Amino acid sequence: MAERDTPPRLLVVSNRLPFVLSRTADGGLVSRPGSGGLVTALLPVLRDRGGVWIGWPGIADHDPDVDTALEAATAKAGYQLAPVALGVDEVAGFYYGFSNEVLWPLFHDLQSLCNFDPAYWRSYCEANHKYAQVVQAHARADDFVWVHDYQLLLLASELRRAGSRARLGFFLHIPFPPLDIYLKLPWRFTLLRALLDFDLIGFQTLRDQRNFLQCVRTLLPAARVMQRGRRVRSDGREVRVGSFPIGIDTGAFKRQASSPAVIAAAEALRAELPNRELILGVDRLDYTKGIPLRLEAFRTALRRHPDLQEQVTLIQVVVPSRDDIPQYRDLKTRIEQLVGEINGEFTRPGGWVPIHYVYRALDRLDLVAYYRAAHIALVTPLKDGMNLVAKEFCACSVDGDGVLILSEFAGAAAQLQHGALLVNPHDVEATADAIHQACTLPQSERRRRMAALRRSVRRQDVFRWVNDFLEAAIARDLGAFPLPEDYRPNAEAEQAYWDTDLA
Repeated sequence: MAERDTPPRLLVVSNRLPFVLSRTADGGLVSRPGSGGLVTALLPVLRDRGGVWIGWPGIADHDPDVDTALEAATAKAGYQLAPVALGVDEVAGFYYGFSNEVLWPLFHDLQSLCNFDPAYWRSYCEANHKYAQVVQAHARADDFVWVHDYQLLLLASELRRAGSRARLGFFLHIPFPPLDIYLKLPWRFTLLRALLDFDLIGFQTLRDQRNFLQCVRTLLPAARVMQRGRRVRSDGREVRVGSFPIGIDTGAFKRQASSPAVIAAAEALRAELPNRELILGVDRLDYTKGIPLRLEAFRTALRRHPDLQEQVTLIQVVVPSRDDIPQYRDLKTRIEQLVGEINGEFTRPGGWVPIHYVYRALDRLDLVAYYRAAHIALVTPLKDGMNLVAKEFCACSVDGDGVLILSEFAGAAAQLQHGALLVNPHDVEATADAIHQACTLPQSERRRRMAALRRSVRRQDVFRWVNDFLEAAIARDLGAFPLPEDYRPNAEAEQAYWDTDLA
């Protein structure tokens, strides 16, 4: 009876808890809140409705100190934090193995980098089972369980097998691959059926949604896709499917970009590089971000357009990530080699250095200062679920004259196509010409484009994303939500480029 009187809660399940645990010098544990749009958006909902956030605390194996740290963090947070205990071997096989050596490259169309080790799959299944046990221990009958991302594709299946009748939603933050790539996955049927055990499946873009539905139609012929792809009937139950592009906390970025501290830091950056167009790249160390190709495009721009020399500076920030993995160490070496080559070719003694390379994590103030100082953002991933750097740059361009160069293969391209200069990052020469175009755009055109970008980012912020997903999951029909805009390459624009080049 008491449970019936309690309002429905939200249970958020993600690979990690929304805070970072770390050891002090004396061996103790301290926690600090996590950053990022997901945490920012969901914390108010959890506080208002009551709820639980379930995830791995970052410390392998069960550690009694973790429980103490979680109790203190829970008291501050206003909602419950529930840890999933994973051993060292489980983390290696589930997270570093299957999640990041199978699903991550495959879903980013880089199947040649996959390691289809059956031991990884077994670890993935065992870890998803552990997450399900923690969910079962905390879920009430009327709770809504919102599961996040590719590490937990099996969670609904595990919960249904255990008899759970909870309402289950899933959001995939990374792309969903097309059929011909998904087919490479040895466990393709199991994962697809497991996803259909959720009640609502959300994707970043229409393209991801269509890729998923194509896989369902082809691999699960008994399943019926209905209502123009909004529902799938399978094994006697219906699953809702939709596209919900994630946003950022636009207001928070705008306020911080307008703060005296950021203005001063941005002015200092520009003073160090006077009379230069500052081009900014900000990326985690990851092969999906296309950093080597971006550097090649910048070098090509300096060669094809000598008027850019001594007039532009590229600030490339690379945030360390998984640099204990050989592929990532090799990537870091390649980036540093290219930076050295380009600076060696173009640097002028006592003056201009074309690339300033920053290899470290930035705190929020420094990051926003870089956004504010930059005239151009160069965001050119080979594949990205959304890419929030593009949106953060727009939110921080409070002066209204920044230029965004954006990869067609970022999920954000659909929303930002009317203001950004879109490029195919594999086309080094076209990307080089886009850099030149960005540097030579008239101010009126810059301001027109940035105004359109800022409107889009403001209209579809992270709070709208949370609200739309929860309303679709709990209250409203998917047909009530307008379909997000799709992106298709412009053949006329491409022909114009080639005609100009040949002339």
